[in-house]
Amino acid sequence: MATENKNLSDYDKATIPSAKNFRFGIVVSEWNDTITEGLFNGAYSALIDNDVAKENIIRWDVPGSYELIFGCKKMQQKGVDAVIAIGSVIQGETKHFDFVCEAVSQGVKDLNILHDVPVIFCLLTDNNLQQAIDRSGGKHGNKGTEAAIAAIKMAFLNKQ
Repeated sequence: MATENKNLSDYDKATIPSAKNFRFGIVVSEWNDTITEGLFNGAYSALIDNDVAKENIIRWDVPGSYELIFGCKKMQQKGVDAVIAIGSVIQGETKHFDFVCEAVSQGVKDLNILHDVPVIFCLLTDNNLQQAIDRSGGKHGNKGTEAAIAAIKMAFLNKQ
């Protein structure tokens, strides 16, 4: 497991480009909201910690992870420098998990290929609820924090 030795919330602020003048969109799935709220809080806190003004962070909610793709596409049109797609899909007894994970992965990839605003993939795809808790502010830190740092770096790269 990739996160066993890494805290997802750890980053060296000295290595992060200035985010002071950037605008970020965060699209959050309402499904598994206990998890997605934790991820949002991690992302939001990291952006604020890196000098992003509160008014430069736009949040939209969508019903589920599948709808993240359309929400992110629309958010790209709102003058943001990067978009963070936040969702959580937990393995169940049907193939629904596989279809949603694949669709969102491919959809985010497609948005990154087709448009000039980077979309950061912050979709937890866990086998059980405990794994999701551990990665949304639990013992492995917060994937939302990691996604926010990636968003800052990609927004900076896009301006080069």
